[in-house]
Amino acid sequence: MVYSANVSERRQQPPELAISTVIFALRPDADSARPTIWLPLVRRTRQPYRDLWALPGGPLSPDESLPDAARRNLQDTTSLQPSYLEQLYAFGGLDRSPVQRVVSIVYWALVKPDVAALARETENVRWFRADHLGQLAFDHNQIVDYALWRLRNKVEYSSIAYAFLGEKFTLAQVREVYEAVLGKELDPANFRRQLRAATDIEATDEYLQGGRHRPPRLYRYTGSTSPGNGPLG
Repeated sequence: MVYSANVSERRQQPPELAISTVIFALRPDADSARPTIWLPLVRRTRQPYRDLWALPGGPLSPDESLPDAARRNLQDTTSLQPSYLEQLYAFGGLDRSPVQRVVSIVYWALVKPDVAALARETENVRWFRADHLGQLAFDHNQIVDYALWRLRNKVEYSSIAYAFLGEKFTLAQVREVYEAVLGKELDPANFRRQLRAATDIEATDEYLQGGRHRPPRLYRYTGSTSPGNGPLG
């Protein structure tokens, strides 16, 4: 049962400022083994929305900066320390919370596979596929949808895709990131040709071992994946 404060009481209370974070990582699909977008959620243990899943977050402390609060919340709930952290949007609808008006400053983070594998999972912290979430607490479905929209737009013109990859990768692995984000298959030959023409993609002398076929060459990205970074080239 969702608890609702008296209307007159709500109008007298000042808005609460909170921080929430959407954390995206690539994990293999259970059926196809192809990379898909996942994110960790936290089960609410109190009202409102008790037992529903929600984005990691909490109130903003008076002595914290916004990004520091986002990092602390991630560390406390999932033990994740993402290298890519960017402010997404402010959500402040009048009816976001049935108890008190809450304005959330939302950050989004991208983590590499080896970092995502270290995330703490418990009874109340679990990873979910971004396209199979079900009903979340508050307006968190809307927030995740907005974050996915931003990710799909940004991957088209920036180097953000490399925030999902390790230091070295194959061209096919880069394509898998784009396909997972965009939700569609890309022509391998055309994609490979575009990547090889990019100025920040550097071939190494190493090859990915362990496959049945000729081992593919490993590449590295020499640019920056920090927020605001420009086109791939």
